Amino acid sequence: MITQVTVIQGDAADDSTISTICERAIKEEGHLDFFFANAGIIGSGETIPNIPEEAFMECMRVNVLSCFLAIKHSSKAMAITSKGKEESGGSILMTASIAGLRNGATVEYSASKAAVNSMAKTAACQLAGSNIRVNSLCPGIIETSMSANIFDFAKSRGTMGKLGQSYPLQRYGIPEEVAQLALFLAS
Repeated sequence: MITQVTVIQGDAADDSTISTICERAIKEEGHLDFFFANAGIIGSGETIPNIPEEAFMECMRVNVLSCFLAIKHSSKAMAITSKGKEESGGSILMTASIAGLRNGATVEYSASKAAVNSMAKTAACQLAGSNIRVNSLCPGIIETSMSANIFDFAKSRGTMGKLGQSYPLQRYGIPEEVAQLALFLAS
């Protein structure tokens, strides 16, 4: 089986961008089977009294609105049947965080990831019967450019071994682990 991937560079929290990528997949492939909403920012890094309203809202825009638009447009596209896809259906995956399940990170980041988890549960219920699955991934700390300052700080203090110790695996993760889970949920 040949797998085709459609990619467009743009703002994940822009309605037109997300609509266009779903329309392009339908036009080029005849159907959309999987959508991975994986955009995210950490937020201001400030404590609650010092978080500017603009920083809070930007975190919500990128982390929450992008996932809402992914659900909105990809579920509509996944409902379309074609010669190669006799029934509606597909899989929508969004990256949340363990910070959305328990305290962690900045307040705006944690709140935004809790919202992503809530949308995944609500969308899964609303799309029941359509053969469209909706899931959110909730990784702990993953070694990426977004968390580089945390890893750099731990390296400078000699505390790398403590990163992720409060998570069930008692360690930090790597992007390949998240990618493997995403591939599994896409299948």
